[in-house]
Amino acid sequence: MAQTNVSCDETEYTGGGQMAERTIKWGIMGTGRISEVFATDLKKVEGAELVAVGSRSKERAEKFAADHGAKRAYGSCEDLAADPEVDIVYIGTVHPAHRDNMLTLIRGGKAVLCEKPFTMNAKQAEEVIREARERGVFLMEAMWTRYLPPIVKVREWLREGKIGDVVMMTADFGFDAGWNPEGRLLNKELGGGALLDAGIYPVSFASMVFGCQPKRIASAARIGETEVDEHFAALFEYDGGRIAQVAAAVRLKTATEAVLYGTKGQIRIPDFLWTNTATLRVYGEEPVTFTDDRDTRGYNFEAMEAMRCLREGRKESDVMPLDETLAIMRTLDAIRAQWNLVYPYAD
Repeated sequence: MAQTNVSCDETEYTGGGQMAERTIKWGIMGTGRISEVFATDLKKVEGAELVAVGSRSKERAEKFAADHGAKRAYGSCEDLAADPEVDIVYIGTVHPAHRDNMLTLIRGGKAVLCEKPFTMNAKQAEEVIREARERGVFLMEAMWTRYLPPIVKVREWLREGKIGDVVMMTADFGFDAGWNPEGRLLNKELGGGALLDAGIYPVSFASMVFGCQPKRIASAARIGETEVDEHFAALFEYDGGRIAQVAAAVRLKTATEAVLYGTKGQIRIPDFLWTNTATLRVYGEEPVTFTDDRDTRGYNFEAMEAMRCLREGRKESDVMPLDETLAIMRTLDAIRAQWNLVYPYAD
């Protein structure tokens, strides 16, 4: 297994805040499945209104707008960026389109919530973040799992030192999408591969838990017929002997579970990607399980965080800060460099 040294970028995390009353007008760029889920969950958010939809296809935008009650539909990101009523745009397009979509919207003065992976690589992320900061526009990576109530509770347990010092953790996310070489999961031209689509979740989770990026990485992957990674595993080493094991797959179902091992106890998160439970086990005490009874997939919580930031005049979230987004992209770059996986149109 190859090894790469990656610098440690310390970051601290907190939870969200209370919602104010001002209605936030949303636009959505992209009409695929992920945008459908976001639009459905957005209907559950008090003070949120979907007013416009953009797509490369005006026809698809019109259908999406009709299905979700948006007033206007556009056949380009440029037209969506020019809509004077829109406060913020959620981007749910394919990975390679993220950079250009974000730059177009930021230059149009729109706040942006962009799906993961934020960009195809760290160089693109640096460019977009710099543009947003220079223009004073809100920008946030849509790492929706970080805002789920059980994950918020896990951060609370960690801040309170419930399991002592976290020494080791494991996290994985794998599913079997079948064989579709033209689909976005396996198509190199569409940014396919397990790392960027699924692996970013456990990688980001490790970043949240340890508050920095690993100083050394060892990884291995299966590169399939379409020249992208179908599954991978990585071992992260941090200062003080702390370790994270992460894995992901797009043609293999895995447990999709996260476990944190501390000096005083453990935290177990089943189905951690979309979990509604988390269990705290302090050694010598009875286990405690937190459960939330939400009636959504969970994308509403990231929308609420973005709206909180807009209402408070913030330019980024303190739960998913831009410096951390950039640091995670550098870690993803370092991992796939070990496999010689290059996206020619981005790298």
